[in-house]
Amino acid sequence: MSTTIEQFADLSATTLLRFATAGSVDDGKSTLVGRLLHDSKSVLTDQLEAVEAASAKRGQDAPDLALLTDGLRAEREQGITIDVAYRYFATPRRRFILADTPGHVQYTRNMVTGASTADLALVLVDARNGVVEQTRRHAAVAALLRVPHVVLAVNKMDLVGYEEAVFAAIAEEFTTYAAELGVPEITAIPISALAGDNVVEPSAHMDWYGGPTVLEHLETVPVSHDLTGCHARLPVQYVIRPQTAEHPDYRGYAGQIAAGTFRVGESVTVLPSGRTSKISGIDLLGESVDVAWTPQSVTLLLDDDVDISRGDLIVPSGDAPATTQDVEATVCHVADQPLAVGHRVLLKHGTRTVKAIVKDIPSRLTLDDLSLHPHPGQLVANDIGRVMIRTAEPLPLDSYADSRRTGAFILIDPADGTTLTAGMVGESFASPEPVKADLDDDGWDF
Repeated sequence: MSTTIEQFADLSATTLLRFATAGSVDDGKSTLVGRLLHDSKSVLTDQLEAVEAASAKRGQDAPDLALLTDGLRAEREQGITIDVAYRYFATPRRRFILADTPGHVQYTRNMVTGASTADLALVLVDARNGVVEQTRRHAAVAALLRVPHVVLAVNKMDLVGYEEAVFAAIAEEFTTYAAELGVPEITAIPISALAGDNVVEPSAHMDWYGGPTVLEHLETVPVSHDLTGCHARLPVQYVIRPQTAEHPDYRGYAGQIAAGTFRVGESVTVLPSGRTSKISGIDLLGESVDVAWTPQSVTLLLDDDVDISRGDLIVPSGDAPATTQDVEATVCHVADQPLAVGHRVLLKHGTRTVKAIVKDIPSRLTLDDLSLHPHPGQLVANDIGRVMIRTAEPLPLDSYADSRRTGAFILIDPADGTTLTAGMVGESFASPEPVKADLDDDGWDF
C-alpha cells in the first residue's frame, strides 16, 4: 500500500470535521450557519439568488441567510428549524460536515441524530436570555453522546451593546454546568451572526475579546479520527461465496471495519459463537493487502471454514468484548409512542438485529437540574433515561465510553420498523445506583 496507517490517520485528522449546531428557538442557529456558508464563499450563486428572492418576497431588504439551511416549507413559513439540515462545505484548511439541529424541546431527539457522529457541538445562546433550560438540555445531550469538543457561541452581542460583562457571566454559568456533566473541552466565543461579528471575520466592536472566530476555531480544533489504535471490530455485512470455476472455494466475510486494524496472520474470534481462526488474506478494492484499518470496507479470508453469517462480529482473539443478554444503557427515546417496561422490541447493534424485551426503566433524567426520577415506568418522546433490556441472543457489546460506534444501538418497533430509541451501552454522567434485576422471568419466551 502506498499510504501508511499513520499517514491515513493524519490525513483524516487534518481535513475533516463533523460538527452539529444546537440552541433554543430564535437563538440564531440557522443565521449562524448561513453566515458561515456565505462568508466562507461556500454558497452557490443559484442558492444565494433563491434566498434573495425569498427574502424580497417577505419584504426584507437584505437576504435572510437562515434560509440557506431551513429547507422545509414549514421551516421557512415559521422561521424555525424542524428537521436536521446537513450541509457540506470546505475551506483551504479543512472540510466540514455540518448538522444544523432544531431548537424546540419537542425536537430534542433530532439533536441526538445530528450529534451522534459529531466531533464538536456548537451550542448557541441568546446574549439577552443567557443560559436557559434548552441550553442545559443540549449540553447534556452533547455530554451523553461523548462529543469531545463543545463551543458556546453567545449570539446577538450587538443587542446587548457588545458588553464583555454579559458574555463573561453567560460563559461562566455554562462552563460550570457543562463541567459537571463531564464535557472535556469548552470554548466560549462572543458573536453576532446577523452582523457577522466573530463568525468568519474578527469583530471590530469587541476588542476585549482576543480569541478565535468561530471559523478559525472550527479550522484549528484538534480532532483525531485515528481509530486504528482502538479495539478492532468488523461487523460482518455479507458472506461472499462465488462458487464459480475461477473461485470454487472462495469464502470471504465482507464489512466495514468499525474500529482498529486487522492483519494477515492474526488470530481472530467470531462472536457471539466464540469460534476462532486466523486471517489468511484481506481483499481491499480487488487487491490483496497485508493490513487494513477503519473505516475501510474489506473482505477477510480465514484459515478455517467457520460458520459465519451477517450480524456476526470478527475481533482479535486477545481483545474480544464480553457477550451478554442483559444490556444496561442510557437511551434517548425518539418515537412518539412511549417505551414502557415489558415492551417487546428489536435491538439493532452493528449489523445484527435480535429480539428483546424492556425489563426495567430504572430512572428518567431531569435535564434542568440533572436529578433522577426513579422507576418512571415509561419514557416518552425526547426523554433520556436508563433502561435494562433482555435480548433473545447474546450480543458482543463495547461500552459507549470506549467506542461510540460499537457501543451504540437502536431499538426498533417490530410491528412497523419504526426507530424507537437510541441507546448507549454502559455508564453515563446520569448513571443511577445499580439496580438489581428481577429474577422472575414469567411470561418471557426466551
